[in-house]
Amino acid sequence: MAPPETRTQILDAAERLFAERGFRGTSVRAITDLAGANLAAVGYHFGSKAELLAQVVRRVIEPINAAQCAELDRLLARTPDPTVTELVEAFAGPLFDETPAGDEGGARTSRLIVMIFGDPAEEMRNWTGPAEETVRDRYLAAFARALPGLSPEELWFRMRGILAVTAVDRVEVYNRCPPACVSPVAGEATQRWAITFLAAAMSAPPTET
Repeated sequence: MAPPETRTQILDAAERLFAERGFRGTSVRAITDLAGANLAAVGYHFGSKAELLAQVVRRVIEPINAAQCAELDRLLARTPDPTVTELVEAFAGPLFDETPAGDEGGARTSRLIVMIFGDPAEEMRNWTGPAEETVRDRYLAAFARALPGLSPEELWFRMRGILAVTAVDRVEVYNRCPPACVSPVAGEATQRWAITFLAAAMSAPPTET
């Protein structure tokens, strides 16, 4: 039997390769070679490459989702009708906190989020489960109350924009500057700029049909 750490090594390798190459561009052999594991280990631990992808994405998304839920709980405990800015801060804040600009792991997570949006592979769109849907639906409902003029489709489009803008920013900052030069002050400023920009984008009038 493979040692217990083999599963984690495979997840680590798969996260790196999926983020860099996408689903179809990453072979099981490349994953196991990078992990130093037997080729059959992916099937043994995960069953399939698609399920491995799902486990990789959930591993990086779950802390963000948990923080988003906690922020929304705190916000709704204070007021039943939070503002758009408050909702954006609750939704986007954990994306910054869990993907720090100067951290390699944060940049890898951000690249994976960007890849989820851009990869044409069906598997990249079908990894979500009830936990992820619950977070999405809670925020959709909260934003819908704050922005009653938006259709559900346009509202979800704008929420996806929050994810995309944040992820692209984290990757761009990491790629442009060595981790040692990313200061906490700069990171806080970027987060404030993003929240200001995203709140304005979310609050824009509905698109005329």
